[in-house]
Amino acid sequence: MKKKHYALDKVLVVGTTSDYIDWIQTAYPGRALFLTEPEVRKKAKESSPDPADELIIRLENIEFIKKELKKHLEKWNQRITGVACFDCESMETASVIASKFKVSYPDIQAIQNCRDKYISKKIWEESGIRCPAVLPVNSAEEARQFLTKYKNGIVLKPFCGSGSELGFKSKTSEDCDQAFETLKKGLVDREQNRLFNQYTSKNFLMLAEECIIGSEYSCDFIVDNKNVKIIRLSRKIKSDSQPFGTVSGYMLPASLPGQMSISGIETVLLNAAQSLGLKRAICMVDFIVEDHFPVLIEMTPRPGGDCLPFLLKEAGNIDILGLTLDFAEQKTLPVNGYIPFKPHIGLRIHANKAGVFNGLNTNLLVDDKRVKQIRIIRKPGHKIIMPPEDYDSWLLGHIIIEPDNSKYPETQSLLIRQRLKVEIR
Repeated sequence: MKKKHYALDKVLVVGTTSDYIDWIQTAYPGRALFLTEPEVRKKAKESSPDPADELIIRLENIEFIKKELKKHLEKWNQRITGVACFDCESMETASVIASKFKVSYPDIQAIQNCRDKYISKKIWEESGIRCPAVLPVNSAEEARQFLTKYKNGIVLKPFCGSGSELGFKSKTSEDCDQAFETLKKGLVDREQNRLFNQYTSKNFLMLAEECIIGSEYSCDFIVDNKNVKIIRLSRKIKSDSQPFGTVSGYMLPASLPGQMSISGIETVLLNAAQSLGLKRAICMVDFIVEDHFPVLIEMTPRPGGDCLPFLLKEAGNIDILGLTLDFAEQKTLPVNGYIPFKPHIGLRIHANKAGVFNGLNTNLLVDDKRVKQIRIIRKPGHKIIMPPEDYDSWLLGHIIIEPDNSKYPETQSLLIRQRLKVEIR
């Protein structure tokens, strides 16, 4: 029997979702070594990578990870040539490992500057970069006092987190009181969740942030020393019927209002990234356009997640996951500036109630040529818990649509999404 050949050089992918792992191992077999959380592998629909390509390990204890990784590399005669990370809670671990193996990755201080929403905004404020006003608070009374300064209301949120989890908009004193208590309880329930680890703001419970009103955008960009190139610019689709901050979908490409330009935004992003200590990274940024100017909300050294990689692949044949692997190994990237994507919309599929997921009925969409992809990330029997108790289990997958040339592409897409029948018992 012929002995199987295993690749020597590996990009270490630190913590990610099972569908991303499946994408990478299918498109680039043997190229990556995955550090995977046990729960991720346990719940995965997808098949596991070869044992040489995955180390199933909890990602809290850095020293233990170093020891186990050393054993794995020696066993399979591998070496680390780059480090990549696709989720916020694993970026610190990725940074430590990258430093150990002397490969390119943002340092710990830059990671913490990005992860802590108070720290990042104070840095931006001091650097003259437009962002919402913020105040750390320990009581509902402090939040109410902050509210009096802003006519559009405020947002109460964790210092660290992702995907608008536990973010609550308040416009009245009563809103503040309710939001404060709900968020306080939510943080207690998530004490063991690495996503919500706090840094220099440990003396405060939560963050009060000025609410900015305007069109919201999400963007992937590359920063490499003093150069910035936008890869993706999409407009967020939101619904008042969903929890505050929840993204229903993304429209790609996004048109910019007024006299705003891609090059102008790139200048803002370069200054913002450098101020946080990001010298070389593939980044994601969220911003809101107010008075024809971008107001930065969050920035993190990873590409946009969720359905966005699938949307980029469908709309512009850009593999952002593969590009991230190339970037980790400092290879020449196949992009040089803004990509002219074909108009597509990626809509997230959310459950509308708690229960047990039974499946998805797509019969009404079989003949609709506008539907390019339907991807379900849950198995039948999956337990659904709704926000604010849980913000993960109610996400069931996504649908990618290429609207026709008629008007109202967003409305088109939402009407198509309504024809999907989510079966919950």
